[in-house]
Amino acid sequence: MQAGNQGFARYPSLQGKVVLVTGGATGIGESIVAHFARQGSLVAFFDVQDAPARALVAGLAAEGCPAPHFIHCDLTDIGALNLGVAEVVAAWGTIDVLVNNAANDHRHSIEEVTLEYWDRSMAVNLRPQFFMIQAVLPAMRRAGRGSIINMSSISWMIPSTGLPLYTTAKAAIVGLTRTMAHELGADGIRVNAVLPGAIATERQKVLWYTPEYKAEILASQALKRDIVPDDVARLVLFLAADDSSAITNQSYVVDGGWV
Repeated sequence: MQAGNQGFARYPSLQGKVVLVTGGATGIGESIVAHFARQGSLVAFFDVQDAPARALVAGLAAEGCPAPHFIHCDLTDIGALNLGVAEVVAAWGTIDVLVNNAANDHRHSIEEVTLEYWDRSMAVNLRPQFFMIQAVLPAMRRAGRGSIINMSSISWMIPSTGLPLYTTAKAAIVGLTRTMAHELGADGIRVNAVLPGAIATERQKVLWYTPEYKAEILASQALKRDIVPDDVARLVLFLAADDSSAITNQSYVVDGGWV
């Protein structure tokens, strides 16, 4: 996580807005939480990683940002998910922005997928996106506005191999985004998707970024540099802010020109 937003846009419409991010403790989610906090937003985030979540909260508070509210929540437990959303609404009265970020890109072969593995994968990578939208709807409808940003991936566009269930879920999220944009547009609620490419998170560097894979990424991208979580977070800010108030039903790629 980089400190500060020097040289980048500040959005007055995000000051004091209530933002809920899933999977906010590390990686892209961590950057999203930090960027909203530095805009003066009231940020809550769900995660199951307690130590990095608490470190993120402490670091942002030390910067002078409004301290984010961390809620330990396993998104595969829909009851816990609903309780977490209710906790945010009880604390701050509403939810203005939802960022459906949480996912797990664990590699797997076609042969090793069982019915149980399928269900576990969708319970992490797809099901919570729908139920998070369902849970925040009453608050957004009362306000007559809201911005929902669903994190998909270019994995289904390349297409990627070696993780077919993750790729399937990420394609489905674009379909979910498009139908929800039309379902909720009359309520003043916007729904868009962001499709990151190969983002150089710490997790990716540890698990997958071999010299060969990095060479493949750079050969595929038009921009010959690492694409980092902050690159994604800055687009999410724009889609949450009033600057994008006429934008819905869209999918935005952040991949350095891979697809």
